[in-house]
Amino acid sequence: MIRILQDSEPHPAEVINPAGTSPYVLVCEHASNRIPANLGTLGLPDADLQRHIAWDIGAEATARILSRILDAPLIVQRYSRLVYDCNRPPEADGAYPDVSEIYEIPGNRNLTPSARLARTREIARPFHAAIEAFLDQRACERRHTLVASIHSFTPVYKGKQRELDVGFLFDRDAALANFLIKVFPPDKARLNEPYGPKDGVMHLLNLHAAPRGLKHVMIEIRNDLIADHAGQNAWANYLVVPLAQAAIKLATPSTRS
Repeated sequence: MIRILQDSEPHPAEVINPAGTSPYVLVCEHASNRIPANLGTLGLPDADLQRHIAWDIGAEATARILSRILDAPLIVQRYSRLVYDCNRPPEADGAYPDVSEIYEIPGNRNLTPSARLARTREIARPFHAAIEAFLDQRACERRHTLVASIHSFTPVYKGKQRELDVGFLFDRDAALANFLIKVFPPDKARLNEPYGPKDGVMHLLNLHAAPRGLKHVMIEIRNDLIADHAGQNAWANYLVVPLAQAAIKLATPSTRS
């Protein structure tokens, strides 16, 4: 049987501040560029593993600051999206891309069904199970919950400049995205850009938040704006007030009592 993770390697999900009092549960599924030892470097030089193709640059650090300021639980994925993109279902080519942006990923070329299953079984399923279990616990505690996934995007994608600072993405429920975008200048923030549901990027929220009736949003910040601690801290503080206000606004009457 193919093994992806060695016994000494960590579980794919890390739960930070699980007892946080905020109604938000934050998720960062593209937090890390770590490759399991059994997969080597997927045939990539270290310089490519530092690129956005391997992770969402600055997203985890920004999410951790948000978690601290909001006192919100945060669930991060500990392995690179090149191993398995946990925002994609196992049948999607993008779950284990052999090309990301303009970069070929040699270690993902011609994967067998058994190899894809091993990554699904050892990376994706445990990560999603951790989210499911955490949300189940909150549901049983009758806690008001909103889910926000934190991402970053490249300023230039396949040679095309992206003219925005932040995107608020939604598919089945626009309430939280519509609330948040009002805080930012229209030339700096947009709905469902630089990606949207048609790009298949709402998988995690459609899997965990929408079926539970939880308000949710994907927040995409341009990665050059959060490449260092100053930018990460600034953007966490930009977001914290409207997020807190949205949680109050979107709470049901029963959860306000």
